[in-house]
Amino acid sequence: MNKKSKPQTAKAPSKSHHAHDGFSYSRDFFEGLVDSALKHAKKIGATDAGAEASEGCGLSVSVRKGELETVERNRDKSLGVTVYVGHQRGNASTSDFSDAAIRQTVQAAFDIARFTAEDPTAGLPDEDDIAKVQPELDLFHPWAINSEEAAKLALTCEAAALQTSRRITNSEGAGVSAQQSHFFSAHTHGFRGGYASSRHSMSVAPIASMPGKNAEMQRDAWYTSMRAADQMASPEAVGRYAAERALSRLGSRKIPTTECPVLFESPLAAGLLGGFVQAVSGGSLYRKSSFLLDSMGKQVFPKHIDISEDPHVLRGKGSSPFDDEGVRGLKRKVVSGGRVEGYFLSSYSARKLGMKTTGNAGGSHNLIMSSKLTRSSDDLQAMLQKLGTGLFVIELMGQGVNYVTGDYSRGASGFWVENGEIAFPVHEITIAGNLKTMFKGIEAVGSDAYNYGAKTIGSVLVNRMKIAGS
Repeated sequence: MNKKSKPQTAKAPSKSHHAHDGFSYSRDFFEGLVDSALKHAKKIGATDAGAEASEGCGLSVSVRKGELETVERNRDKSLGVTVYVGHQRGNASTSDFSDAAIRQTVQAAFDIARFTAEDPTAGLPDEDDIAKVQPELDLFHPWAINSEEAAKLALTCEAAALQTSRRITNSEGAGVSAQQSHFFSAHTHGFRGGYASSRHSMSVAPIASMPGKNAEMQRDAWYTSMRAADQMASPEAVGRYAAERALSRLGSRKIPTTECPVLFESPLAAGLLGGFVQAVSGGSLYRKSSFLLDSMGKQVFPKHIDISEDPHVLRGKGSSPFDDEGVRGLKRKVVSGGRVEGYFLSSYSARKLGMKTTGNAGGSHNLIMSSKLTRSSDDLQAMLQKLGTGLFVIELMGQGVNYVTGDYSRGASGFWVENGEIAFPVHEITIAGNLKTMFKGIEAVGSDAYNYGAKTIGSVLVNRMKIAGS
C-alpha cells in the first residue's frame, strides 16, 4: 500500500497529519471545539447536548466537446450544536470557529430549545446503544490530483465516447470529482468519535444521432465512483460504455399500451430497493405515511428474496463505524425469506414506535438484495431469457411514487424484448403498478450485481406491470 492512501485510523491523528491530506484542521482541533461547545451548553443550563465539527474539501472539473468548461474547488466547515432542556430540543450551527461564535451558537440552540414544545421522545440515544468500539473501515483515500490532471482524465473519457462511433456526434460533457471530509462529534451520553472519508467520481454523457429526415438524437450517461481513485473504472471504459448505451437507443419507437413482465436494469433496481427502505423507515412509519405500516414479520417479498445490511464493509460506500447519533450499527438481515425482519430506525423514531434504534439515524448502510434462486450464470443475457417477451427498462423519469399508497407510475425508456432477445429500443412510455404487488411479483434477481451508492443489487424481473404507450 503506498503512503498516500494510508487510511486514517480511528485514533486522533497528530496535528501534522493535515499538512499533506488537504485538510485545514486537525482532529485534535475539532475535539477541542466540540468539547468547549458541550462545556458551555452545560454551563448555561442544558440538560444534555451534542456537537459536531466537520470540514470538507474537493475539486470538480467539467469538460465539453474537448474544451475545459469549469474548475470548481470547494472547502466548507461547520460546527453544529444540539441542546436539550429536558425534552425540548434546539439546534444551531456556524461556520465561524472563534470562541465567541461557539458561545453564540450554543446560546442560540439553547434559546430555540426553551421555546420549543416539549416532546417526550426527544433526547440523545440511550447509553447502552452507543458505539463503544469503532472499527477502522478504510474509508479515507485522498486523491492528490490537480485541475490539469483531472481535466485530462475527463477529456480522455469524453474522447473515448466520441471515438466509439461516427454516430456519437455530440456530448453533454464529462466530469471528474475528488472529494474528502472529516468530522468529530460527541455528546453528553458518553459518545465520542469521528473519521475521515473520501469519494471520487468520473462521468460522461454522450449524444448519438441518426441522420435522415427524422433526425433522431439519443443521450445516455455512465459514471464510476469509489472511495479510492485507483478502484475506479478507466476513463476509456466509462466513455465507451456510455457511448454504447447511447447508440443502442437509436431507432427508438413507441409501443401500444399493454401489460407484460418488466426487467429493471440493476441501477434502476437499486431504486426499487430504495422504495422499500423508505417505506420501512422510522419517519414514514410513525407518521403513518407508508404503504408498509405494521409489516414487521409479514411477507412483503417472495420467499426467495433476502435483504441484508452491513455497516462495516471495508471501503464500502455506505459504511460507517456508527450512525449520525453515535449509535453502533449491526450486521443484520432486514428481510429473510421475503419476510420483514427489521425496520430502519433512529433513537427518536424508535421511541415514537415503542421500539429500539437500529443504528440508522442518517439512513441505511450497504444493503444487498439477493435471491436464493440466483445462479452465477444469471447475467443480463440470462435475465433477458427469463423475461422472455416484455420490457427491459434502462431509464426512468419523474418522481411518480406515492409512498402512502405504494402507487408507482414513471416515464421510462428501454428495449422491447421478444423470446429473450432485444427486438428494438422503446421510448416515451409510462410503466405503472403498485410497489406492494411489484415486490411480491419479483421473479428473479440477476447475478449482474451493481453497486449504486449504499445499495448492491442485480437486475430485477417483475412478473407484470402496465405499460402505457401510444
